[in-house]
Amino acid sequence: MKRRMNYLAAMVGLFGVAVAAWTMTVRAGYESAEYTVIDSDGNIEIREYPDLMLAATDSKLDSQGRDGSFMRLFRYISGGNEDDQKIAMTTPVFMEGEAGKSDVSMGFVLPKEVAAEGVPEPKGEGVKIRKRQGGRFAVIRFSGRLDSQVAKKQEAKLREWMKLRGLEGESKAETAGYDPPFTPGPLRRNEVLIRLNDTANTEPGS
Repeated sequence: MKRRMNYLAAMVGLFGVAVAAWTMTVRAGYESAEYTVIDSDGNIEIREYPDLMLAATDSKLDSQGRDGSFMRLFRYISGGNEDDQKIAMTTPVFMEGEAGKSDVSMGFVLPKEVAAEGVPEPKGEGVKIRKRQGGRFAVIRFSGRLDSQVAKKQEAKLREWMKLRGLEGESKAETAGYDPPFTPGPLRRNEVLIRLNDTANTEPGS
């Protein structure tokens, strides 16, 4: 019996390692938005982001409370644009606003090469190309499923950390997700980002 339990424990451990390795491989296959870490404290960082080009869409809930934001953006990068161009998926997916509300905006970061050579215009309505202004952000990273309640708790932790550091940020926060929907919760990478109002006191050790 003990041998069987040890065997099962070993198999579970190996499965966990395999899933983790698979998740990291999948994530590494995507181009990710660049940033520079200015300061870090555990799972919280101050980051400098350059300007980013996004394909963005606003949330449109139907009578069943469902939203087609992701699929509208996915159709765009799959060739649903004026150039019929397929565009590589990137990370993260940015969300502005509270998840589950009608005023949420979802944005896919466009690859650097596409942004440099010219972004194709979307076909039809629902998707817009816009620039995400660069700047400094306070960012907290966490795992698990991302929903509005979790995001609010993480945002509160981040704002408390900012308060202790004497940092002020915008009243609205962003969330960012890095993994496909089928990724197990413990292996997911999620973030809450708050744009800083003043970069004067964000240098390391300040």
